[in-house]
Order: sequence, then structure tokens, then C-alpha cells
Amino acid sequence: MIKFRDRMARGESRTGWLDSRHTFSFADYWDPAQMGFRALRVINEDRVIPGAGFPTHGHRDMEIVTYVLSGALAHKDSLGNGAVIRPGEVQRMSAGTGILHSEFNASKSEGVHFLQIWIVPDRAGLPPGYEQKTFPPAERHGRLRLVAAPDGAEGAVTLHQDARLYLAALGAGERVTHAIAKGRGLWLQVARGIVALDGTEMREGDGAAVEGQPSVAIAAETEAEVLLFDLA
Repeated sequence: MIKFRDRMARGESRTGWLDSRHTFSFADYWDPAQMGFRALRVINEDRVIPGAGFPTHGHRDMEIVTYVLSGALAHKDSLGNGAVIRPGEVQRMSAGTGILHSEFNASKSEGVHFLQIWIVPDRAGLPPGYEQKTFPPAERHGRLRLVAAPDGAEGAVTLHQDARLYLAALGAGERVTHAIAKGRGLWLQVARGIVALDGTEMREGDGAAVEGQPSVAIAAETEAEVLLFDLA
């Protein structure tokens, strides 16, 4: 069974410097029917103008994954980490018992477009942590590349949850499939372009939950990029 989440039905937050779209309930956007999918709690698609960003603020007991689609995002946190996240890089921050961080557009002339993802950890009270890895284009083109996993398999960043995140960059006409183990569910998020999920068209910003079937097929109708979450 596939349940689609239309991009136009997402929540919105707009200020002078931020344009954010919320797949699931977040901040002032509240819909009790959209509280996440399994351990996946938040997918925010954010666009931030040059030089602006999120000042220092805190989180607890959440796995926060950031993926930049274009531009560059400057990160600082209370663990002493300071880094710039660019396209093709995945950052995982475990908030655990508490962490403070800020995220700013690293450019004074170009916007930054990124996805911020929250995954509920498998237990509360973990020590805060940080990890960032690069996944070159060749590793993501035409295939599902594992980029986050509970055991850090295949060089992925490590999640404190039985969840796996794959990235795929597909050319028009390319197709990938993914088997679904019994009892698990998938969430597909289209980051750019147009794809067909088991024959149904999806566009940038669309999402879909998949449960109770053995596999899915994702076919690109244009150049496209997708994120696939495999969740217990």
C-alpha cells in the first residue's frame, strides 16, 4: 500500500529570510494526521537567503540529519564542531541529553536550499554527537547509495535508530528498485525532478509512505534526486 503526501499540502513558514515547507507537523504548523512516519518525525525543506540563518538554539533526544541540495550551510555547535555542509555531504547530529547549534547560509551572495530531517532515536539520554561525510556524485548516480544507517555500514553516518537512508541521483529514464523486508516501511521524498513510484508520478517536494508490499520501483521521468528511508 502506498499513501502519497502531496507537496502542495505541506505546512509553510515564511519570514524575510526563510522559506520552509513542512512534510510533517512542525513549529506553528500542526496537523494531527501528519505527525511523521514510524521513527521519521520531521522533513523540512528550507531555503535561506544569503548571510541569514538559524541563531543558536537547543535540541534534545533527536537524530537530526541535514542534506544540502544547493549552496552551502555553515554549522556550529556546543560540542565545538564548526563545518560547512555542501551538496553531496550528509551531516548527522545526535542531540541526546542536549546540544546547542546554529545553521547559517555560508554565502553572502547565493541562497542555500537544504533538507533537515529528524528521526526519533531508539532511546533517550544518549550523549550528544556529530558526524559529517561526503558521498561523491559517482556513488549516488543511477543507484540507491546508503548514507545513514544504525551500524554505519558502507561508510554511512551512524544513526541511533533502526533506520536507513538512501540517496539516488537519477537521469531521465533510469530506474531503481528496493526490496522491503517484512514488517518494515519506506518513505520516499522527492528532492528534485519528476519520478514515478510504482507508476504514479511524483514531483519535487512530494512524499510517499509504503507498507505491506515486497518492493518498490522508482523510475525517473526527468533528471531527479530522491531520498529513501527504510524504517522498522
